[in-house]
Amino acid sequence: MNYDDIVSNYDSKVGELTARYESLQFESVHRPLIPHIPTGAAAILDIGSGSGRDAAWFAEHGHDVIAAEPSESMLAQAKVLHPSPRIQWLQDSLPDLRRTMRLGLTFDFILLSAVWMHIAPADRARVFRKLSTLLKPGGTIAITLRHGKHHIADSTYPVSSLELEQLAIQRGLTFSLLAPSEDQLKQPGVEWETVLLKFPEDGTGALPLLRNVIINDAKSSTYKLALLRTLVRVAASASGLAKISNDDYVSVPLGLVALYWIRIYKPLIENAIPQMPANKDGRGLAFVGEAFQKLANVSPFELRVGEVFHGTTATALVQALKDAVQTIRKMPAFYITFPNSNEQIFKVAGKIKIASSVDSTLIINDDFLWSFGEMQVPTNLWRAFSSYAAWIEPALLFEWSELMKQYSESRGVPVNFSELMALLKWLDPARDTAMVRGLVLQMMQQNSQPVQCVWSGKALSAERFDVDHCFPFAAWPCNDLWNLLPANKEVNNQKRDKLVTVSTINESRERIETFWTGAYFAEPISYEGRFRREALASLPALEATSGEQFFECLFEAMLMKRMRLRCDHNLAEWEPFHATR
Repeated sequence: MNYDDIVSNYDSKVGELTARYESLQFESVHRPLIPHIPTGAAAILDIGSGSGRDAAWFAEHGHDVIAAEPSESMLAQAKVLHPSPRIQWLQDSLPDLRRTMRLGLTFDFILLSAVWMHIAPADRARVFRKLSTLLKPGGTIAITLRHGKHHIADSTYPVSSLELEQLAIQRGLTFSLLAPSEDQLKQPGVEWETVLLKFPEDGTGALPLLRNVIINDAKSSTYKLALLRTLVRVAASASGLAKISNDDYVSVPLGLVALYWIRIYKPLIENAIPQMPANKDGRGLAFVGEAFQKLANVSPFELRVGEVFHGTTATALVQALKDAVQTIRKMPAFYITFPNSNEQIFKVAGKIKIASSVDSTLIINDDFLWSFGEMQVPTNLWRAFSSYAAWIEPALLFEWSELMKQYSESRGVPVNFSELMALLKWLDPARDTAMVRGLVLQMMQQNSQPVQCVWSGKALSAERFDVDHCFPFAAWPCNDLWNLLPANKEVNNQKRDKLVTVSTINESRERIETFWTGAYFAEPISYEGRFRREALASLPALEATSGEQFFECLFEAMLMKRMRLRCDHNLAEWEPFHATR
């Protein structure tokens, strides 16, 4: 029986199974687990969430929950039975967990209750690897093991705590077995075991590996540091373009790596800061050729997803990206290897498929960026880039500045360390809302219906409105169109840098969609293409869809992003008060 057949069996018995699950309380089923569940607000992943009973318990205790369930019918029942703004429902299934892996989240606690017996023995090591990459340092995986006949008998396989202990040893997790418990439904011959698996500290080995490359690896240039820094930035600002290539690697477009590579190096080259011992004014750097020099009038911030270039600048950018790709392939990607090994950590695949010259207009979108090939990043490193950038990036910048200082002083040119750090600063988008403000004013003049504050529903006037970042700019500097929304001044002052709650987003959805449609999708000047490109690049849970389904998927992706911001930044939450007109 394959996995689709198992899901079909559950779909066909959804009423019976829901009644079984809901007849029991979380506390009676999982009593041995309760002391091991985080007490403060935590990120929880409930795999095989069934009727939603366990997810609801976690939510009631202040946790944020991703409830992943393969059965569409069961998921629909769960949403009705346990509506909660703290639960994000996701149709996803083992052994792939494709949608969950795309979220970029890591979790404090992962529960697989009555799930492991459905995983074929041949797939279990693979599933275990995935689970370990989803776990935060210090986090816990809890797996309940059912022994005895199952009511969907053909869909189960024998389970063993010894097997899980062996898998834990292979992945560096600690293992503990809680006391066995009887079946709460009093089914004859059925017993349960609960296994706890914990990660000490980083757990995946990603941070020690990165530390080794940053600090200990031999460096004849700044290229190794530049590649790591580029990948940190891709994970931070364009993770929506990443793809799960297989169980162990995440693929990112090589064109995007090259784009950010040029963006990072541009201020350094233009200020004649050496990047290798014999380097001066960019000479000796393979990627700094004629095409790179022709980008002198392009600001680093313009080198981003969604930007449009024309004419000779477009042609120069294509060639500069090709030059950067070749340098990345031959140098840092080739020489960054696992310790005591010649195996490359970052694998490059695919050929460049774009011509050297382009038509009059070049749009930096996903198709263009993938046309340069792909870079495969180990999954544990990708999650480290996503979750620990606040620790990784400062270490990279410090080491990079130290190298540049050494290179400069070896040529008798003293440099200021703080100035080097300033040149390495990533230029986030300016908190510029002028264009969207102009669109709001235009809507006020042209529409018979008033433009509303998306949070309060109050009509806005030209004198008393702000353009608000849905997710706070201070925590996540995103100036994408979808993230810019009209708000009453008083309401926006209340919100400031707080994180809007799930219930507020849901209550405001109709007003948000109305604004998006009127401001960005309306003729004669439509921003639909830019809107879609930006959303697809910045929201990892969003997949390309059309029509009304796009907004549906966009809201789901926003809620997933919201959860990640709350988990990563511990932001205070906000709900609107009544604002005066």
